[in-house]
Amino acid sequence: MDRLVYLAMSGAKAMLDRQAQVAHNLANASTAGYRAETTAFRALPVIGPGAGTRAFVAESSTGTDFSLGPIRETGRVLDVAVDGKGFLAVRAPDGREAYTRDGNLQLGPGGVLQTRNGLNVLTDGGATIAIPPDNTISIGRDGTVSAIPLVGIPNTSTVLGRIKLVNPDEQTLTRGADGLFRTDTGRPAPADARVYLASGMVEGSNVNAVEAIVSIISLSRQFDTQVRLIQTADQNARGLSSLLNLNS
Repeated sequence: MDRLVYLAMSGAKAMLDRQAQVAHNLANASTAGYRAETTAFRALPVIGPGAGTRAFVAESSTGTDFSLGPIRETGRVLDVAVDGKGFLAVRAPDGREAYTRDGNLQLGPGGVLQTRNGLNVLTDGGATIAIPPDNTISIGRDGTVSAIPLVGIPNTSTVLGRIKLVNPDEQTLTRGADGLFRTDTGRPAPADARVYLASGMVEGSNVNAVEAIVSIISLSRQFDTQVRLIQTADQNARGLSSLLNLNS
């Protein structure tokens, strides 16, 4: 009975944690470039005198589903999608270099090229890219950003920089609380000339909304089962206590 309470209690907590994670994924089903979070659980014995029969569930590891999301055409010159594996390099709020698949870009203060969350996009040399006024831009397949004047001599362009594109081993990346990826060593990943961009496109989230909803329903039912087991253990304990009182 004591073992049943431990199993059911830890199982219920694990279901709540997993449900929160699936809900977080579902909330980002329409976030450009989002990668779904995954979780693995394992059983652990309870350490202590007389606890050899008890076990609980612990989160083994939190991972990321790096499968590609759907790419849709927007026709917007500031939108880019990474074609295949790879990431865009940005300056994270902590000042470090970080990586994202969100190619829904915009112009920030001073014409600096940024993500929609206000993070500066970096070049191969770690600098930012500033777009001069009265210019439109084009972003090449290799990440080269060129300015095209809206007035003056037509059909002329000036190269402003090249977006840093990286493709580190996905196993060496960790996701921060801000949703950005960083190398586990903390060092910037090298630029990879084999990573390409598709201009006028945006990659969507790789979260399958239908699967997420079905998972939430399943997890809710599993949580209810664990709670019923706890209630059953409590009822059995009360019944046993009543029998002992009658015999005393």
